[in-house]
Formats: sequence, C-alpha cells, structure tokens
Amino acid sequence: MGRVVGTELIEDARQRGRVVFELLPGDIVTEMARETAARIGIRLVDGPLEKPAALRTDGNAALRRALYRRGARWVAPAATTRAKARRFSKIALVGAGGVGGAVAHLAAMADMADEIALIDIAPGLAAATALDLNHASGITGVRARCTGGEDLSRVAGAEVIVVTAGRARAPGMTRADLIGVNTRVIQSAAEVIRTAAPQAVVIVVTNPLDEMTVEMLRATGFAREQVLGMAGTLDSSRFRNALAHAAGVFPADVQAITLGSHGEEMAPITSLARIKGRRLERFLTRDQIAGCVSDAVTGGGQVVALKKRGSATIAPAHASIEVMDHLRGARVGAVPVSVMLDGEYGIHGVVLGVPAHLGAGGLIEVEELRLSDEERAALHRAAEAIRGRLAP
Repeated sequence: MGRVVGTELIEDARQRGRVVFELLPGDIVTEMARETAARIGIRLVDGPLEKPAALRTDGNAALRRALYRRGARWVAPAATTRAKARRFSKIALVGAGGVGGAVAHLAAMADMADEIALIDIAPGLAAATALDLNHASGITGVRARCTGGEDLSRVAGAEVIVVTAGRARAPGMTRADLIGVNTRVIQSAAEVIRTAAPQAVVIVVTNPLDEMTVEMLRATGFAREQVLGMAGTLDSSRFRNALAHAAGVFPADVQAITLGSHGEEMAPITSLARIKGRRLERFLTRDQIAGCVSDAVTGGGQVVALKKRGSATIAPAHASIEVMDHLRGARVGAVPVSVMLDGEYGIHGVVLGVPAHLGAGGLIEVEELRLSDEERAALHRAAEAIRGRLAP
C-alpha cells in the first residue's frame, strides 16, 4: 500500500537536508504537501530511483577488517548526532495560575530552558508553584531551575515571556467582555518588559487574545516580530480533535488549520483540511463538517460552561509550548499564531491569526495559503471586528 505524503514528511525531508523527495508507486500526495515542497525547494520525483550498487567485499578482506576492529589499536568512530533544538537560557511566565503553571511544568519536562521564572500578583502562588516543580525534579531529573515571586522585574534576561495574567471568563461571558480589565494588566506587564527584557519574544495568552496582542505591541513599542499571540495553535488543535472524533480516526490522521480571530470570528479552513490525506467530504457530510467548525469556535466556551469558574488550562498550555518549540527549532514549518499583519492576505494594521514561520527572534514570515473566496472574506471580517472592538 502507498503512503499518504503530507506536509510533515516534506518538512522532515527538509530537516534532513534533502532536496529530492522520492515518490513510490501508490503514494498519495496532498495538495498542502505539494505547495510546501514548492515553497521550500524540494523536488518531488517519481520513483523508484535507481540506487547505486552496493559495494561487495571478498571474504578475506572482511575477515581482516573484523580482526582489526578487535585489536587494541582500533578506536570506534564518534557517533554522529543530529542537531538538537536550542535551549532557552530563561523563560518567564507572567501569570502562574492554571495556564502559567501548566506551561512551566511542560517546559521543564521538555528541557526547554536553564531557568523558568514564574510571576504572579497573588502572594506566594508563583513561589509555591516554582518550589513544587523543583521538588519534582528529584523524580523527573529535569535540569531547569524554577523561581517564583510577585515582582515583574523577574522577567529580566528572559528570551521568551509568556503572558497569561488577567481575568478569566465566567459562564455567559465572551472574550471581548474582558477587554477593559485585561488591557490594564497587559499595559502593566508591558511597561516592565519594555525596559527589563527588550530583546525577548513575547507570547500573549491573555484574553481577548488578538486585542491583547495589539495592546502588548502598543505598550512595549516592540517590532511585530517580537510579539505573538497564541491562538491559532489552540483553535487548530480543537478543530483537529472535532474532525477526528466525527470521522472515527485518530487526531494524528487529521491535518487542519484555523485562522482569523480567537473568538466568534474564528475561521477554520475546511478547504485545506485533510483526513488521512483526503478531503473532508470523503469521510464527513456537510452537516458533520459544519458541526466540527462550530465545535472549534465554541470549544473554549464549552470548557468555561463546565468549569463554572475559570477557563481552559491544559490545551492552552500545550499550544504555548508548541509556539516555543517553533521558536527554538524543535518543530519546523508554519504554525498558526496571531501577528500584526502588514499587507499579508490584503490586511494591514491589525493582529490576526495566520500561519507563520518562527525562529529565535520571533516571526520570520507569514505564509499566505491558497484560500477559498469565502475563507478569505472570513479573515477580512475578523480583521474588521477586531478593529471595531479596539476603536476608542
């Protein structure tokens, strides 16, 4: 049976330094894989390609080599090692509640940094979480040392700052209802970040996420490359989960991305979504696809309604880790994040969730996907809605 060649195989080929990808009889290549290969300069070549003949060694020569390797003078060659993802010197978390604490735990377990600093205005919360994580290191063996406190000056020297501080949603609230109170939180954090960590990449998680990313950009004065919003990563995960559940497959079998705003104007991109490399319509009806779209848009609200107090913590933490993995080179390819657009998709001067390539300094470039007219229109509606909510 042939393989389903998706973007992950193309990205793996690039990471291995290949410029040719061999397609074997029966292979199915997704449209997204072809677009990715064309963009990064990998040629898709029909195979099987003729392989060089294996070197043949006579028995006497093989015996001499075997005996030599057993001798005292033979030294084993150094094992080849693959390039490792970069470790951060320091990660700072502004907010040590449910999301911040989970991000700290996941970052420590992934050996992402030498130091993880937690900051929270609640007396003792950040210090207690840091101490708890350090106590666990005797079991986990992680190298990162965690510190905690209430003073925002702890962000000094951080390469990445994840901002989760702010009021969480209550049942019946929309993310937009939090603009007033959480804008003040973002502005307070930004004042310190601007002076104490001017080179840091800031990942905003506080809701309403797109609007708070705009506020962080305004208050810090940072370039757009340095300020990212964690949104599309989480929304795309919810969309993939919904599609997998509806189709009766594993989430790993699903490729799907969600763009637009982290709210009612969210735009799950159904035209490019694939299940086992095939279009959604091969597995799902139109009503089922529409239900999955709705599930992605309302996913956060579903968690809020069940918890009564507070919002989702685990999935947003994993999404934040995914963004940091792209920053440090542990993952390759485009990832959906909220960034300030400068003409991409025909949109200027507003933060919106789009696929982006990230590196050590933050944003490298926005990738413009081939969207349907309806999906492109949805992005423009989301941009106007965000502008409207931020208008004085």
